[in-house]
Amino acid sequence: MALSYKARRRWSLFLLVVWLPVYIVIAITVLALIGDLNKYLAIIVYAVLGVAWALPFKPLFQGIGKTEDGKKEVE
Repeated sequence: MALSYKARRRWSLFLLVVWLPVYIVIAITVLALIGDLNKYLAIIVYAVLGVAWALPFKPLFQGIGKTEDGKKEVE
């Protein structure tokens, strides 16, 4: 079952306001527990984790900045 446009907007807002800060805290905590990484390896790990959180939610975010009929919203 596909989500409606309104539901996708609400879920995307929830993900950005609630899930993303929680994910950041979890990622930083896990990397801190791992200990000293090479600084270049740590940068790569942070970059991968910074992109990885959004990949499962890509279909949810697609088209959010547009109206239901696919046209761009007017500000």
